[in-house]
Amino acid sequence: MKRGSIQAIATPLMLALGLALAGEASARGTGYLFVSNEKSNNVVVLDPKSLQIVKDIKTSRRPRDMHFSQDHLKLYVACGDDDVIDVIDVATLMVEKKIPTGASPETFVVDEKRRQIYVSNEESSTLSIIDMEQGVTIAEVPTGAEPEGVMLAPDGKTAYVTSEVGDLIHRIDLDQGSVIDDVVVGTRPRRFAATPGGKEVWVTTELSGEVWIINGEEFKVAGKMDFLPPGMRKSDVTPVGIAMTSDGKNAFVTLGHAAHVAFVDVPGRKVLGYALVGKRAWGITLSKDEKTLYVANGLGDDITIVDVASRKAKTSVPVGRIPWGVVIDE
Repeated sequence: MKRGSIQAIATPLMLALGLALAGEASARGTGYLFVSNEKSNNVVVLDPKSLQIVKDIKTSRRPRDMHFSQDHLKLYVACGDDDVIDVIDVATLMVEKKIPTGASPETFVVDEKRRQIYVSNEESSTLSIIDMEQGVTIAEVPTGAEPEGVMLAPDGKTAYVTSEVGDLIHRIDLDQGSVIDDVVVGTRPRRFAATPGGKEVWVTTELSGEVWIINGEEFKVAGKMDFLPPGMRKSDVTPVGIAMTSDGKNAFVTLGHAAHVAFVDVPGRKVLGYALVGKRAWGITLSKDEKTLYVANGLGDDITIVDVASRKAKTSVPVGRIPWGVVIDE
């Protein structure tokens, strides 16, 4: 083949490769905030500096929990009213496919090692185990009524699931595909956080207004905490979201109708202070540098940005109807 012919072929190939690499690069570390809105059926994308909406991504109905793939090229979104997980291409900010789930998926975990997704199905009271490559359910694990929170244990072999109606935490063997143990906690358990190595598992219990602490090795209750921001009634305190620093020393708990975030000393199991946020504060995410909290206010139709050091809200940003959660591409 002549040299000119080789160059003619190589040039478009190099251009295509360059565009692909550029697209992959642009999908990583954008700093964009992604907010799921249950009632407006969308995920809005916010610029981290201007806090302006750069994209309104229409999704399947009732988007809730969100997780990135390990390489941040994909964003998975559980859509409760259409029984699917939408997969968003982070480079193009478009939904590229849908993965079927059980009835009313709410929260889930992406297991990159096994290439599986574990998703709680609120209405069918099951945990679906989904093969990520094929996009099909390979097992359904029966749980207590209305499962919500899902967390993968450090051993990678077990998962924890909350049953809201049963007031239970299930421990599930992922190889067997079955519940192997339960522990009773407060009323309406919601979501999880864990200290390094899973030594302690913290779970919010919405209607009892508490966080329960589970010994990760013995799978037994090791303690609990309650909350009462200034000027609030105990009945207003409905904890749902929880985030924890990487060293396991501090936790942040959204208090629902009490419209506050609690700052918690984890080893001391005591409240350090509260920050006023928005109406029905539920979803919460901690930035990678652990300096900023992002709180989804379900009845305020906005998110509140909180400075961790000062324990004060910096600003609130309108995002859509009934925001469920926030994740950050960083």
